[in-house]
Amino acid sequence: MKDHIDYDVSGFVKAQGSKLVNGEGREFLFRGVGFGSWLLPEGYMWLFPDQGDRPRRIEQMIRDLIGEEKAKQFWEHYYQKHTSEADIRQIAEEGFNSVRVPINARFLLDEEETSLFKEQHLQIIDQIIEWCRTHRLYVILDLHGAPGGQTGTNIDDSENDQPELFMDERNRRLTIEIWHMLAERYKDEWIVAGYDLLNEPLPNWFSAYNSMVMPLYQDIVNAIRKVDNRHMIILEGVHWATDWSIFTNKLDDNLMLQFHKYWNNPDTESIQVYLDKRVEWNVPIFMGEGGENNKEWYAGAFRLFEDHEISWNFWTWKKMGKGNSPCRVKTPNQWQQLVDYLQGGAKPDVVTAERILWEYLDNLSFDHCVYYPYVVRALFRRPQTHIPAIFYGYRGEGVSFSIANRTSEHVGFRINDGVDIRFVESEREMVNFQHSKGEPWQIDERLYVLLAPGDWLAYDMQVAPYSSPTLYTIHLWVSAFGENGSIAITVDGDLVGVAEVYGQTWNKVQPELGFSLDSGQHTIVLKAEKNPVRIEWFEVISKGPVPLG
Repeated sequence: MKDHIDYDVSGFVKAQGSKLVNGEGREFLFRGVGFGSWLLPEGYMWLFPDQGDRPRRIEQMIRDLIGEEKAKQFWEHYYQKHTSEADIRQIAEEGFNSVRVPINARFLLDEEETSLFKEQHLQIIDQIIEWCRTHRLYVILDLHGAPGGQTGTNIDDSENDQPELFMDERNRRLTIEIWHMLAERYKDEWIVAGYDLLNEPLPNWFSAYNSMVMPLYQDIVNAIRKVDNRHMIILEGVHWATDWSIFTNKLDDNLMLQFHKYWNNPDTESIQVYLDKRVEWNVPIFMGEGGENNKEWYAGAFRLFEDHEISWNFWTWKKMGKGNSPCRVKTPNQWQQLVDYLQGGAKPDVVTAERILWEYLDNLSFDHCVYYPYVVRALFRRPQTHIPAIFYGYRGEGVSFSIANRTSEHVGFRINDGVDIRFVESEREMVNFQHSKGEPWQIDERLYVLLAPGDWLAYDMQVAPYSSPTLYTIHLWVSAFGENGSIAITVDGDLVGVAEVYGQTWNKVQPELGFSLDSGQHTIVLKAEKNPVRIEWFEVISKGPVPLG
């Protein structure tokens, strides 16, 4: 259990102008993680092909392999193993203050219709709420897969690859009933921060239904407000939550707008439309899903959100076989047999299939996962984190950077700042960084900043809460631009040393300097002196505890 109190997590959350405030009226931001693939299993997090890309297909495979009764046992264990109190404890200890719980309507609805909702599954949500209250993490309830599907894709467990939420009145009514039920059940739970009404409705190819989203939102809000006037309403735009053109009228006074950000530039230009809407409507905004990339992108993107006072939620906490989430589920032995079977290969016998699946359940437990602290360090920009120089602060000239002469040449990134950003290989052709969804934004092009004498860039760092004072130094990957140069290094306004830069070949420079940092935010400034210098990245490296006495 955490040995400190998170004072942000206290009382009902509400929107107050463009800010979030807690029950004591204190302003704060959500800094959280999402539980992708828990209550709505997603095939890509199981390393499955398209034939197993959504819950209903995964469920059918498991029934086919081990039978109906053992399949029911599997899922009972799955829901308990995937996200447990151990996960919640670790999330809280890392300094996150919230979690987003994606829910599939089929997880809640009783398909045998003996009653409308599955009480035993609602109790799983009750349990996560209880753990989050204990460990002081706000809970955002997210209807990730609405009845019939709001996207018509695998991510909402669509049956026919159509957005049947908007095509069948019964699905619409069920969606409203789900939210009325959840609001009635949790109306007095202050640890529940808000209701995220629909995840990523209607990709562009189903935009013919866009006009139906806001009326549905309004009907859901009306149903919620009949029983619950205290919880915040969270609305997502269309087309993976990126298109806010549907937001033409405010539906509620306690409202937050949500966008998602994947695989594109972590710069202010890419989110300007959301910043403008925040000003227009005077409401808080939320980056409710972002991740699935590399730690360098995280170090830039999540600092972008912090500097613009945008709440954020990382996607996702745990998945199989990947190193870009905090928790990696180990791939079971013979897992490939399941993949092959889904693709038309041989069917494993019952004994083999059961062994593989139960090994997977065992691997799901937090204590059996591989934990990657570097992912969390990148999100919070904590030492030791590799920080590309292009990800200096986002709070504008005079605060996050200062340059004497603005460049008119750029590589399509942070173009409004005027900082000279270039490719390491001068002969490379310019590329388009605006990747499509599904393709990681990589820094393979190796960008650097070119600073003239007197130019400086500022980088905010976070030292974990309740950390003991520690000595640090800085390593830089740099080269001169012509004559030998130097870089003055300032920490929280104090000059701590100078890094000498010799030659035009890229080299790691490790200046003889040391400085102490305690928990909280700190600012590192890199300033060019004497001659122009090129900086590709730097790291803040721990040298151990501050000596006593």
